[in-house]
Amino acid sequence: MKLSSILGGILAIAVLAALGWAIAERLRKAGAPRTAAERGPVPVEVVDVEQGPIERSRTFSGTLESPAEFVVAPKVGGRVVRLVGDLADEVTRGQAVAWLDSDEWKQAVAQAEAELAVARANLVEAENALEIASRALDRTQTLRERGISSESQLDTARADHLAKQASVDVALAGVTRAEAAVETAKIRLGYTTVTADWGEGDDTRVVAERFVDEGDTVAANTALLSIVELDPLEAVIYATERDYGMLHVGQAATLRTDAWPGEAFAGEIARIAPVFRRASRQARIELAIENPERRLKPGMFVRARVVLERAEAATIVPVAALTTREGREVVFVLEDDTVSEAGRSGTVSMRPVTVAIRDGERAQVVGEGVRGSVVVLGQQLLDDGSPVTVPDTEPIAE
Repeated sequence: MKLSSILGGILAIAVLAALGWAIAERLRKAGAPRTAAERGPVPVEVVDVEQGPIERSRTFSGTLESPAEFVVAPKVGGRVVRLVGDLADEVTRGQAVAWLDSDEWKQAVAQAEAELAVARANLVEAENALEIASRALDRTQTLRERGISSESQLDTARADHLAKQASVDVALAGVTRAEAAVETAKIRLGYTTVTADWGEGDDTRVVAERFVDEGDTVAANTALLSIVELDPLEAVIYATERDYGMLHVGQAATLRTDAWPGEAFAGEIARIAPVFRRASRQARIELAIENPERRLKPGMFVRARVVLERAEAATIVPVAALTTREGREVVFVLEDDTVSEAGRSGTVSMRPVTVAIRDGERAQVVGEGVRGSVVVLGQQLLDDGSPVTVPDTEPIAE
C-alpha cells in the first residue's frame, strides 16, 4: 500500500472525528441550559416549616412479669387431704391452702409427750434420792462432829450426795430434751397445715398454677401452688448501647399489648442493669406498671415506648425536605413568594442544616434562614437561587 493512501485515510478519520465533536457540542449547548435561570421555573411541592415540640422515642419489645412469685410447698411429706385454690383464685397472706394427713404426726406428738412424762418421773425419783442423800450427809456430819462416825463414813456420805445431785442434773436435762421433742413434734404436726405466707407486697395475690391434686402423696418441699402478685407488674425489655445512655430510672414509658388493642398503659423505668449480656450486647431494663384492675397479666408480650429526648421550641421540617449536596444535609427554602391564579412562584435558597431529633416523618433542624416553606418534592432539579413554581393543588369547586 502506498504511503499517500495511508496518510489520506488518517486525515479522513481526523476530519470526521472533529466534525462529530463539533455537532455534539452544538447539540449540548442548544439543549441544556448552563444556569438555573436558563432552565426556567421548576415545579415543586412545598410544606410550611413548623415551630413547636418534638421528641425522639424508641419502642422496645418486652414481656410482662410478676415482681413477686411465691411457691407454696410443705415442710413435711404426706398425703394431701385437702387443697384449696385453683387457677385465678385469690389468696390472702397467711391463708391455709392445703392440709396433709396428720395421723402420723399426731402419734409422734403423743409419743414425745409420753417420753416427757417418763423424764419428769425420773426427775422426781432423782430429786427424792437427792433429798435422802442430803439428810444422810447431814447426819453423818453431826456424828462426825461428836466423834461417833469416822472420816471415811463422812466421805462416803459426801460421795453419795454428789452422785445423787448428778442424777438430778441428768434427769433435769432429760426433761428439757423431752420438752424440746414435744415442741418439735407439735411444730411438725403444724406443718401438715400449709399456709401461704409471703413477706412484702400486696396482702392479696392470685393462684397462677396448681401442681398437685387432693389425694396425691408429696415429699417435703414439693410445690403445691404458685401464687403471683398482679399489682404492680413489671415489664422486662432490653436496650442496646445506642439507647442505653439515654435511659434513666424514673423515665416515663407507654405500654401497649395485643390483648387490649387501642389502649395504652403507663409505666416508668424502675431498674437498669449495670452490665450488658455478652451474647446479645444488650442490658436488661425493668419497668414498673401499676395494674389496679389486673387487666395485664404476666407473660403478655408488650411494646414499650420510651421518650429518649424532647425539644420544646424546635424548627421542624418533613424528612422529605432533607437532601444532600456536597456531603452536607440541606433544605431548599422558598423565597420571594408571590401568589397568582396559577399558584405560587419564587426562588429557593439552599440552607445547610444539622438534623437533631427525628420523629417518624418529622425532623428537627438547626440552621439559619429555615422559615416559611421548604421544598419536599423536586429538590433534585434545584440549585441555590433556582426559580420555582408551586402549582395550585386545591380541588376545583363544582
